[in-house]
Amino acid sequence: MRILFQGDSITDVGSSANIADKMGYGYPLLVKAEMGFEYPGKYEFFNRGIGGNRIVDIYARMKRDILNLKPDVMSILVGVNDAWHEVIESEQNGVDSEKFYKIYSMLIEEIKSSLPDTKIIMFGPYVLKGTNTEDKWDYFATEVPKRAEMAKRVAEEHGIMYIPLQEKFDEALKIAPSEYWCVDGVHPTAYGHELIKREWIKAFKNLIN
Repeated sequence: MRILFQGDSITDVGSSANIADKMGYGYPLLVKAEMGFEYPGKYEFFNRGIGGNRIVDIYARMKRDILNLKPDVMSILVGVNDAWHEVIESEQNGVDSEKFYKIYSMLIEEIKSSLPDTKIIMFGPYVLKGTNTEDKWDYFATEVPKRAEMAKRVAEEHGIMYIPLQEKFDEALKIAPSEYWCVDGVHPTAYGHELIKREWIKAFKNLIN
């Protein structure tokens, strides 16, 4: 069974630099380690997350990094850069929530058309207060949930499993502060990656059972 992880830097974490056999050192590697240990040889894993990607970037490379790989199961985590890149002064190149919805819908429609047997897990984007987000916290706290809501809408319209990571991280904040889970409010620490890994495996088991 082929498993594909798709997304931005939260998924990439070094995979595009060929770290740890192109799996990076984030939640995709943790998933591979646990599932590969429990079921030797049963799964083949691919990480095609790329740092800085927005939904439009994933859509642009869909043929190479999704369709050509023909995964049996794939997960997608994207959305924070679609908000974040709008407030980077040198870029101002975000994707507004309505366009995010439209492009995400197109992405899913084309995947389902070309790969009708591929099962999809969609993770909603999240943001915590941290060094990269606190200066513009009101913006992040408003705009990232908008992308999460649009991702959820796409998932519901296409019958896709949706995991609200913002809710999961908000629950985690009751146990430990933001910096314990995320380095800068966006990129997970080892513990944040473990959180995503556990949600990924739960979703996967529910999907295939």
